[in-house]
Amino acid sequence: MKWTFRQAESKDIKAIVKLVDSAYRGDSSRQGWTTEADLLDGRRTFSEEVAGIISAEKNTIILLEDVDKLLASVHVKKLSGDGSNSESVRAYLGMFAVEPLSQNLGIGKAVMAYAEKFVLEEWQCSEMEMTVIRQRVELIEWYEKLGYRVTGETRAFPYWDERYGIPKQEDLVLDVLVNIL
Repeated sequence: MKWTFRQAESKDIKAIVKLVDSAYRGDSSRQGWTTEADLLDGRRTFSEEVAGIISAEKNTIILLEDVDKLLASVHVKKLSGDGSNSESVRAYLGMFAVEPLSQNLGIGKAVMAYAEKFVLEEWQCSEMEMTVIRQRVELIEWYEKLGYRVTGETRAFPYWDERYGIPKQEDLVLDVLVNIL
C-alpha cells in the first residue's frame, strides 16, 4: 500500500461525506468496528458541514489515500491559546473515519499520528481534545491506548440537532478525551 496524506479541498466534499457516513451509519458501517448504527440513525455529516470546515480558518480535514482511493479522513480545528504565558494550545479532533473494510490495517493509528503532528507543527498545539459517545466503550479504550485520557468532563449530546444523527436511546452523553502532545 502506498498511503499519502493531504488536506481536503472542495473537490473532495462528496467523497468525504460518503466515507464518513459509511464508517458511522447504516449497514455499511457494520462491516467495521466503529459503527454508531446501534445508537443513531440518519446521516453523520452533510456536504454543507464539510464545505464549511474546509473553508474555515484554523480548520482542516486531513485525508489518507491509497493511490486515488480515499481510505480515511479526520477534521482538526485549533480551539484556543497562543502558547504565551505557558498557556496550552488546544486542538479538536473530530469526524474521524476509516473506510470500514480497511479498518484494522493500522490506518487509524497512522491518521491519528499525522493529525497530532500536524496540529503540533502547524498550530503549535500542545493538546488534542475530542468527544466520544460514552456508550462506545471499545472506541474509548482504543483512544486510551493511543495516549488519550477521559477527563471526567462531559458534554450534552445534541439531541435537538439531527445533523448529528437521530438517537435510538435517551441516555447518550459525550465524554471529553484529551492527549498531551
